[in-house]
Amino acid sequence: MVEKRTNRSVHWARYLPILGWGRTYSRQNATNDLIAAVIVTIMLIPQSLAYAMLAGLPPEAGLYASIVPILLYSVFGTSRSLAVGPVAVVSLMTAAAIGDVTQTLDVGYATAALSLAGLSGAILLIMGLLRLGFVANFLSHPVISGFITASGILIAVSQLKHVLGVKAEGHNLMEIVASLGAHLADINFLTLAIGVVAIGFLFWVRTGLRPALVSIGVRAGAADFAAKAGPVLAVGVTTGFVWFFELNATGVKIVGTVPQSLPPLTFPNVSIELMSALFMPALLISIIGFVESISVAQTLATKKRQRIDPDQELIGLGAANIGASLTGGFPVTGGFSRSVVNFDAGADTPAAGAFTAIGLAIAALFLTPLIYFLPKATLAATIIVAVLSLVDIKTLRHSWTYSKRDFGAVAATMILTLALGVEIGVTAGVILSILLFLYDTSRPHVAEVGLVAGTEHFRNIHRHKVQTDPAILSLRIDQSLYFANARFLEDYIFDRVIDDKGLKHVVLMCSAVNEIDLSALETLELINIRLHELGIDLSLSEVKGPVMDRLGRSHLMQHLTGAVYLSQYDAFCALRSKINADQTDQGTALDAVP
Repeated sequence: MVEKRTNRSVHWARYLPILGWGRTYSRQNATNDLIAAVIVTIMLIPQSLAYAMLAGLPPEAGLYASIVPILLYSVFGTSRSLAVGPVAVVSLMTAAAIGDVTQTLDVGYATAALSLAGLSGAILLIMGLLRLGFVANFLSHPVISGFITASGILIAVSQLKHVLGVKAEGHNLMEIVASLGAHLADINFLTLAIGVVAIGFLFWVRTGLRPALVSIGVRAGAADFAAKAGPVLAVGVTTGFVWFFELNATGVKIVGTVPQSLPPLTFPNVSIELMSALFMPALLISIIGFVESISVAQTLATKKRQRIDPDQELIGLGAANIGASLTGGFPVTGGFSRSVVNFDAGADTPAAGAFTAIGLAIAALFLTPLIYFLPKATLAATIIVAVLSLVDIKTLRHSWTYSKRDFGAVAATMILTLALGVEIGVTAGVILSILLFLYDTSRPHVAEVGLVAGTEHFRNIHRHKVQTDPAILSLRIDQSLYFANARFLEDYIFDRVIDDKGLKHVVLMCSAVNEIDLSALETLELINIRLHELGIDLSLSEVKGPVMDRLGRSHLMQHLTGAVYLSQYDAFCALRSKINADQTDQGTALDAVP
């Protein structure tokens, strides 16, 4: 009975990680989580408002999207440091997707945002239940880096309209720049001054405030707290400035009235027409959000020797997005900056996220009247400073020196994102990632190897001084064989053997082959037949157990002209002995001829 109860607990803890860390939750954990929550809450208030504006939604939507989703993730997520909520790239993708849909369908902007969050959550939840967390592996890091860099540039440029105090539209860099240029005569210089000062101050806060405070004797912990609270100070000062001098009357755009309430109960529109229109954007948002989130979560977990379950992370993020759709929010994921702050602040468990949600709920209930005069230029400055940290030009330089093919993929993703918009850019990135994978695996590295003198090791004949036999061709296959690369191996072998009249044996060294699918098996059978027609035997060496188990059930083993050897050295020695024996027999036969 006890064993059954234990097994049942383990089963539920797999899907409800809170049952695992909750059992050992201590007062010290609570203290650490509360401190981290206070710091993250202070950071999230202006950030949430800003990302709602980036998504084209009212400011309160950012707060709503940062309350229930965090609570749900703390129950279902496996990361103890990840902070879930609106992030820059997903907010931009939300704005692009909803903007297109609302132009073609009779649906409200906020309703479309709820539906997008709900659909994204459903996709993530289904992927998690089907254990599809491995899909993140199909997106190469250089391509994702290129997309995020381009998105950071696009987001920063899109926010210049709020810093300049002008109207501007567009979904790609050229459209936005052209629209800004057309409205330069309408610049509000008071707005511009607020925006420029806020940007300069926020940049200085990131790099200069902490050292300055430490240099005058402030404790390191207090200096860190002040640096993280910098955006709140910028919000407070600029809001007070606009209120005191009534700058909104001079054309300075402000946030205005923000409802004083907890997240409302909302319901997304689940009409087939709307779901069909939103499916591809939701799928892209789900994949990009998951990749960003899992990257941050795994990085932080490694530092504390903790484990992240990608499949359960899909469920956690799915629940968070469904929660956002039911409480007036929009798509969310794990954010890099807030998660790092949460980690650095000492968060021990996901309860820190729950405490953060409570802090944001208090802000939504009691503090929203204080941001009535908050200038939109300050929120734009918050976004610009945050997203410019995403811009990683070093990836371009590194990929250029390391791999021209990866450089081409990064550059193409960046150019397409900037020139044609975020959806086309991310789609191109996904397709490029898959195509790069298929291209790499369709051309497996095959090395002709020889024996290193005095050893039993075989190495590439073009890299090492080795011993070979003109009658034996030893080829090392450095990849699993499947339908996309089997023909390449066939062509490689026959290009090599066709003009080599003295060749008697081909040995395929399979030490790196983890799998041979049916198409590759049929190709090996064909290679065996064609080599036999040329008077050449085919042998295999160093075949792994699981691969050999499957080959043992095939026709290849029944008709293999050569043999299967435990090691390449065994194959080389056995075949040389056989060649020598054959030559001796031929010599004896010739001597016997009168």
